[in-house]
Amino acid sequence: MSGAEYLLDGRGTSHSLGAWVAGLAFGHEGKTCIFGTTDGVLHRALLAAPKEPWAQHKAHQGAVLSLCADAKDGVISGGDDGRVMRLGADGTLVELARYGSRWVDHVAAHESGLRAAVVGKAVHLLDGAGAALKSLAHPTSVTGIAFDSKGKRIAASHYNGASLWFVAAKEDKPRSLEWKGSHIGVEISPDGTHVVTAMQENTLHGWRLADGQHMRMAGYPAKTKSIAFTAKGRWLATSGADCIVLWPFFGGGPMGKAPTELAGGDQALCSAVACHPQQEVVAAGFDDGLVLIAEVTSGRVVPVAAPGRGAVSALAWSDSGTHLAFGTEAGFAGLIDLSRR
Repeated sequence: MSGAEYLLDGRGTSHSLGAWVAGLAFGHEGKTCIFGTTDGVLHRALLAAPKEPWAQHKAHQGAVLSLCADAKDGVISGGDDGRVMRLGADGTLVELARYGSRWVDHVAAHESGLRAAVVGKAVHLLDGAGAALKSLAHPTSVTGIAFDSKGKRIAASHYNGASLWFVAAKEDKPRSLEWKGSHIGVEISPDGTHVVTAMQENTLHGWRLADGQHMRMAGYPAKTKSIAFTAKGRWLATSGADCIVLWPFFGGGPMGKAPTELAGGDQALCSAVACHPQQEVVAAGFDDGLVLIAEVTSGRVVPVAAPGRGAVSALAWSDSGTHLAFGTEAGFAGLIDLSRR
């Protein structure tokens, strides 16, 4: 991509945040983008004034380990200080939960107000006020969580498979999705029909929930640390190769089919993917710092940020699809306005 014009240069704002960007999210209120770094700071950018200094909020005594958009506005974060924090769009910082010296490895939230936090083998569910609802116990450490689109179920990945829970069940008994090996992340398809996990063995595994059909997606040179379904659930975009790998989830699913590969050829490994909230468009970050956007149907690629600023560790779209943000292991953060001018 040498000689390319990068969107960050003409439409973006960037900062060096001084520490590894562990996560980022746009608030559902549509006004903020918040980056979490491994020095425990949440950096809050205003979309209406991105060139203004980004506010810094010291949220955790140690590192930010996990971050997601909260139910209505702002974000929630989990830290290695055992706390779950909420940063509102207005900059109000409050503690939602505290789990002693245990790490809060993953957090998730749903627009219904439901929140979840992973501590060891437990998934703790919190309500909109931050009150504890229940704890869901697993056989081994939980490595990833995902709510379904309706907020009625939550999936958790762990050793030898995944567990799928109904959050409002009177008796908490999960559906066990079993497959031997170490599962390191999980996603539920937008229509709620499939659960997919990333595995330590450089493969993906999936289950069709209607009949329990297994799906194995292999061939990666590295671990697929980042997976995401496109808006309508037709494709599963994944990292872990020197391109964006897309598996088809239409016409019977991915079994026996070759994946579609986009934006390859630079030898760098894809480290993060994020799917546009409305269109069949995927943003991807690479371990050399390159960020790009690819259109699934046409294969057209638009360069966003040049390589050289550290491996991309976080990547997200705004709900409107008008803004894209990324962060790197070297602490570089970029925020790009893609709205029509």
